[in-house]
Amino acid sequence: MSGYTTGAVRNALRFEGLAVFAVATIAFWQTGGVWWVYLVLFLWPDLSFIVYAVNKRAGVLAYDAVHTYTGPLVLGTLAFFAGWAPVLSFALIWAAHIGLDRLVGYGLRYPDTPDVTHLGIKGAASARDKAGRAAAP
Repeated sequence: MSGYTTGAVRNALRFEGLAVFAVATIAFWQTGGVWWVYLVLFLWPDLSFIVYAVNKRAGVLAYDAVHTYTGPLVLGTLAFFAGWAPVLSFALIWAAHIGLDRLVGYGLRYPDTPDVTHLGIKGAASARDKAGRAAAP
């Protein structure tokens, strides 16, 4: 099984997610973003789950591709300097989504174990892990 962070490191990464979520959301507001657009587009990165229907490994790759900060940072920087306000809004929404995911414990997934993220175990695998640790001597 792939490893994941625990303790203070995990908490720091989750707090970082809170900071990104807050800053991206405030920046969206300060740049005159339209709130209904924010609400509609906030969950778009999770459309990557559709790829799971085709192939779990491809689903993990698609999920991770849209859940790293690289995409919104590059897109947002280009949009800022080019003066593309709608694209900047999109990048800020995207970054806010990733930040909120990190805050609640969803991280990048491992191809061999999709229920394990770099921030911990999620879903049914989490329940099995907790049960296993409770039963261990």
